[in-house]
Amino acid sequence: MGLTVHDVVRNRMLIWRAEERFVYCSSFKMFLAAATLLRVQAGEEQLDRPVPITRADMINHAPVTEPAIGSRLTIEQLMKGTVEVSDNPAANILIREMGGLEPFRAFYRGLGDTTTRVDRLEPEMNRWDGDKDTIQPIQGAANLKRLLIDPDTPLSAESKSKLLRWMINSPTGMDRIRAAVPPGWTVAHKTGTGGYGPAIDIGVLYPPSNQPIIVAAYFHGRPESTEAGREAAIADATRTALAALGDRG
Repeated sequence: MGLTVHDVVRNRMLIWRAEERFVYCSSFKMFLAAATLLRVQAGEEQLDRPVPITRADMINHAPVTEPAIGSRLTIEQLMKGTVEVSDNPAANILIREMGGLEPFRAFYRGLGDTTTRVDRLEPEMNRWDGDKDTIQPIQGAANLKRLLIDPDTPLSAESKSKLLRWMINSPTGMDRIRAAVPPGWTVAHKTGTGGYGPAIDIGVLYPPSNQPIIVAAYFHGRPESTEAGREAAIADATRTALAALGDRG
């Protein structure tokens, strides 16, 4: 388990193996959407630009793009699909439309992130291969803070609102971070899952006080572990961290 939980208002932080590297799997997709939104703000992309969807684009897990084969989806629809329901072809198309992996790497560097690796597309980027496609939990939390909390975030108010709405509406990972918070809290998050042990959940928690708490949880279980067990590990770690920081409501 690699974990960073940051109570931003009180500037209290709990970390565990936070500078080690973990595969991030699909959790990167909220950062990809942020990178694309910045391109829209810069006039390099348009939310309503239609992109043809072809059978050649298809890989596993395509709940949004597969029904659209032979038609078009807008850049906004592709972002929404990749954040809310983790559509894999949508992520690859967005990376292609921004010019490939190098511009995506440059996005991280623009946040001040000099350590996160961007090496492969879906689905290869989920496979554990040394440091490829890995992140440090402390850096994942810092990136979330930079984009979603800091007053000088590079995201406009409209872009930030879109991204948070997609993260809040995501139905994935109900037994991860969401299971650790009391009733009445809002969770804006993005999950990631690898079939050989990784389970990830990153995002921002909003208690009724609306004082944000960042969580970046990267768990790598044994290959024989169950998905339920891996999800419970994230929920338990988050619950324990919130209690230690005194953030339980």
